[in-house]
Amino acid sequence: MTALRYVYAVCRPFGAPLQAELTGVGGAPAKLVHHHGLVAVVSAVPERDFAEEPLRAHLEDLDWLSATARGHQQVIDALTAVTTPLPLRLATVFRDDSGVRVMIEEREEDFRRTLDRLEGRVEWGVKVYVETGSDAREDTAAPAPAKPASGRDYLMQRRRRARADDDAWQRAERFAARLHSLLSERADAARLHPPQNPALSRASGKNVLNAAYLVPRGQSEEFVEIVDRTKGEESGMRVELTGPWAAYSFVDPDVAEGGGSGGESGTATDRDTEEERS
Repeated sequence: MTALRYVYAVCRPFGAPLQAELTGVGGAPAKLVHHHGLVAVVSAVPERDFAEEPLRAHLEDLDWLSATARGHQQVIDALTAVTTPLPLRLATVFRDDSGVRVMIEEREEDFRRTLDRLEGRVEWGVKVYVETGSDAREDTAAPAPAKPASGRDYLMQRRRRARADDDAWQRAERFAARLHSLLSERADAARLHPPQNPALSRASGKNVLNAAYLVPRGQSEEFVEIVDRTKGEESGMRVELTGPWAAYSFVDPDVAEGGGSGGESGTATDRDTEEERS
């Protein structure tokens, strides 16, 4: 069976050892490919699954994609504990170690520039949810409104609920804007992501803030304390903090693509672990 090279990340050489039994996609052990003073973290994956044609089919299989994403993230998390990785996209695959080295040479300038910017920093994710309508009533255990006696009463109840939801949403937007401004001042960079789809995230409430912050490791404790102080500050709102993560949100998509040259399958796709990460 022919084995391809799955590339998780590029980083600078690091002294701390990785976990002895660290495995990635498909349970394969991770290894390091050194070249031009940079390190690619890779593992062997079967061609029957990761060559261009079968990989394209697998990317339509959510169970397969989720399992692959978990293996990918497991290696990235281990790297983040010992160094500053530049994570590549999910399912970045090359024919062999030589293809990986060619990729490093082709993107060396981009990799070094990005690693300089990320060095010593991690990503924290912050979300704000507003509980409205039935969510808010369930959370506060408020009694259900009386059954309307007429059509007119029913319409009045609908209007009152709509006004209450609008007021809560506007209050949440103001709170989220203040929080984002405060956290941005404590971070080296910040990114606003689109609000999450509740059908995909399965989180209660409406997502009014979905942001990522690039924070120096040495200032992370202070950053976390600031976020923790905001929790419960506004009724009907929920603040969630995740991290620390590798700085996915602060890597240019073209750099994360990893480039490519002759001989490898050269396939890459967007990482599919956003819900787990942030």
